[in-house]
Amino acid sequence: MSTRTHRTRFLVAAALTAATLALTACDNGQGVQDEGASAGSAATASPTEGGTPSPEASEGASTGSGRTDQTNASSGGSAGGSSGTAGSQGSSGSSGSSGSTAGSGSSGSKDSVPGSTRCSGASTRTTATEVSRPLNHLLLTVTNTGSKNCDLVDYPAVRFGEAQSVPPAIEDSKPQAVVTLAPGESGYASVILAAADGSGSHGYTAKSLTVYFGQSPSAARPSLPAKGVFVDDSVRVSYWQSTMADALTW
Repeated sequence: MSTRTHRTRFLVAAALTAATLALTACDNGQGVQDEGASAGSAATASPTEGGTPSPEASEGASTGSGRTDQTNASSGGSAGGSSGTAGSQGSSGSSGSSGSTAGSGSSGSKDSVPGSTRCSGASTRTTATEVSRPLNHLLLTVTNTGSKNCDLVDYPAVRFGEAQSVPPAIEDSKPQAVVTLAPGESGYASVILAAADGSGSHGYTAKSLTVYFGQSPSAARPSLPAKGVFVDDSVRVSYWQSTMADALTW
């Protein structure tokens, strides 16, 4: 064999050996890889496969949650404020103040005039006059001699002579308002001394009279006619009136 032929065979054998080794390496999964492509794929797949949000997404989510919480908090605060306002309005609207005023009402003004006091024997002058009409009637006139208004409350409690009780009042004669006397003014009441038809009993002649003004400790003792007045168990008195005509109606 010539030298040229031997060299040719050697080169062919070497080439075959190199090819065989290359095929073996491919079969073991260690083929050539593109490192640039692998790095790009890994970067792209990371947020998708791992489920971990990117920094931008995390920041956006955090910001969105914060805004939502603030909005809810603001809404809750507004609602609370509205409730508080409604509660305040309810407290101020209670009818606590307006109802109290209405409760005190004007009924008190019917009982007395502000600044006035009860009339008493010490601040008034009282006269007793026997009238011809109606029959068996005595007219009581009380004049305010003081410097302030005074009230004639209810009716006079009268006592003739040594009587142990005072006569009852004529309820139908009760006025709608208390009679208030300014200084110098007069009020009136009538006394039915006896039954006009003579049907009364236990009659007697009284020569003295005492007039009491409600709870006032002082009393008036007006003079009676010298002959006295005839009184029986029909005796009654009217409530205090502002005019003489009203008093003699009863």
